Amino acid sequence: MRLVTYKRRGWAGGKVGALRADGAVLDLSAADAQVSWDNMPALIAGGQGMLKRARAAAEAAPVVEDAILLAPIPRPLKNIFCVGKNYHEHAKEFAGSGFDATAKEVVPEAPVVFSKPPTAVSGPGDTIPAFLDPTGSTDYEGELAVVIGKAGRGIKAADWAQHVFGYTIVNDVTARTLQHKHRQWILGKGIDGFCPMGPAILTADEVPDPRALRLTTHVNGEKRQDAPVADLIFDIPTLIETISAGITLEPGDIIATGTPAGVGIGFQPPRFLKAGDVVRIEVTGIGVLENPVG
Repeated sequence: MRLVTYKRRGWAGGKVGALRADGAVLDLSAADAQVSWDNMPALIAGGQGMLKRARAAAEAAPVVEDAILLAPIPRPLKNIFCVGKNYHEHAKEFAGSGFDATAKEVVPEAPVVFSKPPTAVSGPGDTIPAFLDPTGSTDYEGELAVVIGKAGRGIKAADWAQHVFGYTIVNDVTARTLQHKHRQWILGKGIDGFCPMGPAILTADEVPDPRALRLTTHVNGEKRQDAPVADLIFDIPTLIETISAGITLEPGDIIATGTPAGVGIGFQPPRFLKAGDVVRIEVTGIGVLENPVG
């Protein structure tokens, strides 16, 4: 099942809906009025019971003709956990780009974890505000993101699947010069609107093995990134175990797992985003996240 958050023109907030295979948004609230359907983290926290109810509602739900998709979780309750240098070829291209001021090793010895604030989140079709990057070095990073369903601290890698609600797509947009200048990544990656997310959360029952998923990124129709999730250096069980060792993961928390090779700084000279560009990221089963640059 693919769950979305959508709005209609004139609405101040959004509602949870289901995304049909043909792209139509289904109005769950019309099929089950006993649930408010206005909060994705609350639905996630409701566990299997709420997910079963959502599936039942989707069976009878009408189509929302003028739906506008938002990020599946428009305002996460916490910062998004992100993982840097987590594909072998990207680790190499980043090390050779001249923009990595954080470490000497090419392939990390342990997961490199940073975060993006909730204010960075934007939705499908929203403009990436490259104008907020004064250095003109805005870059794209297509990523598979994990959405946590069951809370936990000290989660063992063997138990990772019990804590995953589903998967979505994140574009870890980055101001490369700021990333390098400040020797840490939140100022270069946490700019408002620098975390497009969506179009949907694909529930975990639809993904027996996330390693089988494939991520591709196109810029203006040109393929830039293409890799299976199986190429991750640190896999999803390892990331969940590492982050939860001392930080409680809660329903609705998001872990962006890293980006493959093919980002703008991997070219000589770097190919940064500019106004008018369009970034399109696709992951098997989840759908397409597409955003213009402004």
